[in-house]
Amino acid sequence: MIDKLTGPVRRCIDDYNMIEQGETVAVGVSGGKDSVVLLCSLAHLRTYHPRKFNIHVVTLDMGLNDMDFTPVKDLCNDLDVPFTLERSDIAGVVFDARKEKNPCSLCSKMRRAALCNMVKRLGIKKIALAHHYDDAVETFLLSLLYEGRIHCFQPVTHLDRTGVVQIRPMLYIEEKMIKKFRETRDLPVIYNPCPMNGVSKREDVKNLIKKLRADYPDIKAKIFGAMQRLPLEGW
Repeated sequence: MIDKLTGPVRRCIDDYNMIEQGETVAVGVSGGKDSVVLLCSLAHLRTYHPRKFNIHVVTLDMGLNDMDFTPVKDLCNDLDVPFTLERSDIAGVVFDARKEKNPCSLCSKMRRAALCNMVKRLGIKKIALAHHYDDAVETFLLSLLYEGRIHCFQPVTHLDRTGVVQIRPMLYIEEKMIKKFRETRDLPVIYNPCPMNGVSKREDVKNLIKKLRADYPDIKAKIFGAMQRLPLEGW
């Protein structure tokens, strides 16, 4: 099954020229199913992709209670991938100090900045993130419904302030395939105790898409195709 996963990952990487010969790519691994599957796919892809590359896992501890990243470290050892863990107090800032009404937005910005600083200290200039096909469709609808604009994150994002490049190699993979691969391989998943887990606006959009698919079964494919044809910047 690994080839069914890495096939679309390789195609996405090649379509958007995400990886250069000889470079090291940081892989952002939170411990959730998406990021551990991304790690496995890139670990396999590096063994045969014509552009030889290395990977280095970076994990950011958000400061949430009871998160043990030992399973991620063990998986990295099994895959022969370097692993770096960094502690932060992002959760304390967002939920306790700032008491944000929209915590996901601030958390995302702080997490992105912390990860960029982390990879820069490691001497790495590129980081792979685990956003997938469904994430892209949901983000597009989130921007349309809640912000009134046509927008989505880019497959390749150049962060000029930091010099770090973000890539998203799993954009051609649906969440259901990620779930199936994770279950088949019995990969470790770390429970996320974030109080916003499952109650965010993104969750509302997920439920909306489920309802729309009852009448329009191919709605996700149409939205994703429209995003590529508009075209959105970077798509």
